[in-house]
Amino acid sequence: MLEIVAVLIAVILVVLVIIIALAARKPQSFKVQRVLSMQAPPEKIFALVEDFHRWGLWSPYENRDPAMRRTFSGAERGKGAVYAWEGNKNVGSGRMEILESNAPSAVLIKLDFFKPFEGHNQAEFTMLPQDGATLVSWMMHGPAPLVTRLMQVFVDLDVMIGKDFEAGLTNLKKIVEA
Repeated sequence: MLEIVAVLIAVILVVLVIIIALAARKPQSFKVQRVLSMQAPPEKIFALVEDFHRWGLWSPYENRDPAMRRTFSGAERGKGAVYAWEGNKNVGSGRMEILESNAPSAVLIKLDFFKPFEGHNQAEFTMLPQDGATLVSWMMHGPAPLVTRLMQVFVDLDVMIGKDFEAGLTNLKKIVEA
């Protein structure tokens, strides 16, 4: 019986060492980006991105917790606007602050997650006129501490976050093209 327990402990330790080794080989930063062309002027899209009060119209995260508490502070929109949220396990809690707002082409956001995992990242939206349309990019990037890299052994962040960005950009497209 003791031999079986010893073998089990050894197997568990080997598996843990392999997982940690795989995590250690992951990059120490991450980037997720999606791009979508929209038949609308950049000004129309920019107005929906630089105003946190209007994110409820298109953000895929806004409907995951109907009871989510939202707090707006700072500037009404653009540079200095702040949006904080606290919700269920599907949305956690966090805070966004617009660091730069360059109408009508770019918005840079400081994005801090507190729950369920702490993370400090940046989100960037760019609106680039192209052949009568606007190419809209939603990107998030930041450091990948060991906990994040351990998670990446089992979950592809690009797929997980990317599908949300795709849904948000599609929602934004429906609104601005209507």
